[in-house]
Amino acid sequence: MRPGRVLASFLALITLVSGCESGDAQQPDTLIQTSWQEVSLPLPQGVTGRIMVRESVQCAGRWYIVGAVLPPGEETRPVVWSSPDGNQWQTVPMNPKTYYGERSILYSAGCKDGKIAVIGSKTGGAHGNPRVSTWYQGTDGSLTEVVSHFELYNGPNYMNVARMVPGPSSWLIVGNRTPGSAVWLSPDATEFTIVEGAPELASDARGETWAADGVYANSGWLVVGGFLPKGRIDRDPMAWTSPDGKTWQRTVIAGTDGYEELQRVLVRGGEIWSAGLDGKSFGAWRLNGASWEKTGAFSSLGGSAAPSVKSLAPAAGGLLVAGATGHDHEVWGSADGRKWRKVQLPSATPVGAERTISINGSDQRSLLLIDDGEHGKAWFGAVSVTF
Repeated sequence: MRPGRVLASFLALITLVSGCESGDAQQPDTLIQTSWQEVSLPLPQGVTGRIMVRESVQCAGRWYIVGAVLPPGEETRPVVWSSPDGNQWQTVPMNPKTYYGERSILYSAGCKDGKIAVIGSKTGGAHGNPRVSTWYQGTDGSLTEVVSHFELYNGPNYMNVARMVPGPSSWLIVGNRTPGSAVWLSPDATEFTIVEGAPELASDARGETWAADGVYANSGWLVVGGFLPKGRIDRDPMAWTSPDGKTWQRTVIAGTDGYEELQRVLVRGGEIWSAGLDGKSFGAWRLNGASWEKTGAFSSLGGSAAPSVKSLAPAAGGLLVAGATGHDHEVWGSADGRKWRKVQLPSATPVGAERTISINGSDQRSLLLIDDGEHGKAWFGAVSVTF
């Protein structure tokens, strides 16, 4: 998708959701009450500044949080925090190899074979575009930046590099280029190759594709996102499947005249769930055999910022969705994907530059990250959605 078309789609999205009330989305009658316990994240040795948190992942019995630290008057530095129990945290040694890697803000992480791999970026250069880097974990636990040629992620075809996705024998990165949706593949995260312009995955005469997230399921890759049919200004939800990450088959999911897009996907208990934008609300979908079923809508989108789903995670008895409504950040829970209730949060969560939210975890407890633009903080809570 060309930059001009991205702007047009973005403006269309804002027009569709700004200042609107959701007609059929569920609104909270009572909050899911949760006792949140804040954890202390240390700064790297010899460094002072603001902590920035972006995403968490569990891997081989450990918790990891990825982000950055912003020292006063200096550039950001990439940081990964690790804990065996969620109580005591330490920073992981980082081995940046490039100018932008030394300044990267880490934002997406995955786990495979007991090790994590991470994506980060830092805005810079003549055009002010994000300079993307990836990182792999060595046997000593440290994270090392992968040195790659500039146009692998960046360059004239850059749109975004979204998600790091683990599979049983390889890694997949989900993102987008000007020819449409794209992926990057690697057996061990030490070097990636791009699959760009692939039939069915990329844009074509039928319309423009946009990929947001992925997962390995049913012996192959599953990627979710959206599709902008030719002549339209609103996306419909779309999913793609592939046995190898190179050849793809697309599924256009039934949409409406609203703006719809799958933005996160999760396998839980053998079922595949997705969450994203459903017109003026957040929506949930479940893969039922070969077709997708929309199970529910919740929250009310509007405001000055573009709404989006940030996380889809398991919880005790069901699912959790964290997202930005355009006004603030919210977390919602559901046992069946149909009835949703809002989760009580430990602090205010306004939207804005460098402000975000993320949730991850298991049936036992959830790890909540909130960055309010001034402080990045983490909390644990046992969130039950069996209501």
